[in-house]
Amino acid sequence: MSRPELQAPAEIFYGEQEASKYLHNSRMIEVQASMAERALEMLCLPEGAPALLLDVGCGTGLSGEVLEEEGHWWVGTDISRHMLATAQERGVEGGLVHDDMGCGLHFRDGLFDGAISISAIQWLCHAETSEHNPRKRLAVFFASLYKALRRGARAVLQFYPQNPEQLQLITASAMRAGFGGGLVVDFPHSTRAKKYFLCLLAGPADPTFAMPNALGADGAGDGDGDGDGARAHVQNVGRSRQHARRAGAGKRARTPIKSRDWVVRKKESQRRQGKAVRDDSKYTARSRRPKF
Repeated sequence: MSRPELQAPAEIFYGEQEASKYLHNSRMIEVQASMAERALEMLCLPEGAPALLLDVGCGTGLSGEVLEEEGHWWVGTDISRHMLATAQERGVEGGLVHDDMGCGLHFRDGLFDGAISISAIQWLCHAETSEHNPRKRLAVFFASLYKALRRGARAVLQFYPQNPEQLQLITASAMRAGFGGGLVVDFPHSTRAKKYFLCLLAGPADPTFAMPNALGADGAGDGDGDGDGARAHVQNVGRSRQHARRAGAGKRARTPIKSRDWVVRKKESQRRQGKAVRDDSKYTARSRRPKF
């Protein structure tokens, strides 16, 4: 199957039909949430201190919901109006901004305590029009991301590079924007489980900054990933912290979307925000009969 970014521009590919998959496909929901948890883990935020985080390419808000569950505030940007509309339908609590990251992130300097991005930045490597230059779009994106982060904050960007040249283009663009850090490759010897995370530090060099250890199921030491020149930090850690949480250790079970409990919780959240919400009744979250 062809990669999504080779089929159509993001704002077209992620139309109404594709957005609905992120609302009903349990596999896609599970994968998105798992990668968001891993990215949040690598931000190394202080325990018990709510932070304001940026989610670049937030889509339907699945990754933002992970941030909510950990007690953080967040703002998400996405180029697809359909994905953002689905996020609103799901009742996410974060702020949503319709924006093209290749044209820069339009936020006040130093606003965010950290940033994540799940499966988004590889889209910047594809020129859809004659005006689109991948190098310029990456440069504008990383420069604006650097400005939007407070000094000393981290950004963790998960992405799927198409080839070694694309991987080098993305990492070099981040370094030229002033970021420190580097690449972390989870499960580098697995074809299906391999995940690339760009772990970045905004600000001057910090002697206390340490790259996160990558997850590796085979127990291999540090190596060269799949031979593309990017150093893979691999450590045999067994079950990671986020996997333990997903199994139910120290974290509540995820409420099924559109269930009665899910609807009641979202309505309570909206009431706290001062929004007008209908009273609960025996019909709350009940499925409607099909119309003829």
